[in-house]
Amino acid sequence: MQRDFTYVDDIVEGLIRIMQHSATPNPDWRSAAPDPATSSAPYRIHNIGGNSPVQLNRLIEVLEEALGRKAIRNMMPLQPGDVPATFADVSSLEEATGFKPKIPVEIGVPRFVEWYREFYRV
Repeated sequence: MQRDFTYVDDIVEGLIRIMQHSATPNPDWRSAAPDPATSSAPYRIHNIGGNSPVQLNRLIEVLEEALGRKAIRNMMPLQPGDVPATFADVSSLEEATGFKPKIPVEIGVPRFVEWYREFYRV
C-alpha cells in the first residue's frame, strides 16, 4: 500500500503561502455550466500534501531507523474501504503560490521523532 505523508513544516508553509494569495471570484463562472474547480464566491480549496506516495513498508522502515527498534508487523489483507494508493494533487496550490511540499519521510520522520523525544523527554 502507498500513502502520501506530509511533514508539518510543509503544511505550515503551504498555509502561509496561500494566505498571501487571497482567492477571487471567477467572473466567467456560470451556474448553468458550473466549473467545479472555480466559483463565483471568493474561495478556493487546495490540497497541501506530499504529492509523492510512499510504500507503507518504507515508512515503517524509516520509523524503525529513527526509533532504533523493530516494529511488530501484523500484515493484513486490504480492509473494506481501503485503497491501494493515495496521494495529494497539489497542482492548484503550486499554481497559486509556486509552492509544493518537499520534505520526504526520510527527513520528516526523524525530525518528528527528535522533536517528540525532546518535548516529552523520552
